[in-house]
Amino acid sequence: MKLSNAYISIGLLFSILFMMGFACKSGETSGPASANSPTNTTTVSSKAPSTDSGVATDVAGKYAVTGNNEGGRGHYSGNLVVTKHGEVYQFSWTSGGRSFDGVGVQTGNNVAVAFTNGNDGRGCGVVLYSIKSDGGLDGKAGYWGVNLSETETANRKSGTDLDGEYDITGSNPDGGNYTGTLSVKKNGAGYDFDWKAGEAIKGFGIRQGNTVSVGIGGNQCGFVGYEVKPDGTLEGKWGSPGTTSIGTETAKKQ
Repeated sequence: MKLSNAYISIGLLFSILFMMGFACKSGETSGPASANSPTNTTTVSSKAPSTDSGVATDVAGKYAVTGNNEGGRGHYSGNLVVTKHGEVYQFSWTSGGRSFDGVGVQTGNNVAVAFTNGNDGRGCGVVLYSIKSDGGLDGKAGYWGVNLSETETANRKSGTDLDGEYDITGSNPDGGNYTGTLSVKKNGAGYDFDWKAGEAIKGFGIRQGNTVSVGIGGNQCGFVGYEVKPDGTLEGKWGSPGTTSIGTETAKKQ
């Protein structure tokens, strides 16, 4: 896994992710937000292989969202616009006069998103892992501002359940390959992810059945894991790095 320098060097813009919260969120991470966010237009020259299996429902469109904050601290409502850019999606939420923006990737009927405050998700990346029967992980990653996705395979060396040590191989959006290690450790309601593949990268995510949604980019970047329902509704769970409780969100397509 390799982030561009823009992603690696970005400072922690907020000491606690979304202290102001999404809509009526108070002291909690907030959902994605902003129909007026800029278009994600950066391109790269070569295409990374896709980990998608089968035909997935295209999640692009407009949604009405309702949700619950982390720890059950209030409810919120708003709007979500999902725009497809090549192999990734831009997620833009608005609620209560505030905006949030992020990048998402899809595998089958699962979608993972990393997001932050404001009209662009700059500095955030996301990984969606599928857990294999042997405990290994097949991942698809996306970075805000890059229209191609990245793939990664993590073979577990030690550990139980999701916790453990992994050897990783992957392909970056620019077509380059990488190898390294990944350490996964339970923390609160989620898991800390620590990659070492030429450079050290940290992330935090949650498990939902046989998938894991991981946000990367520091404390400024929250994450959402959605399941796409047959009617196109997105049922999500979201949080921030180190969260001890999980928020929920339902996005109904308009």
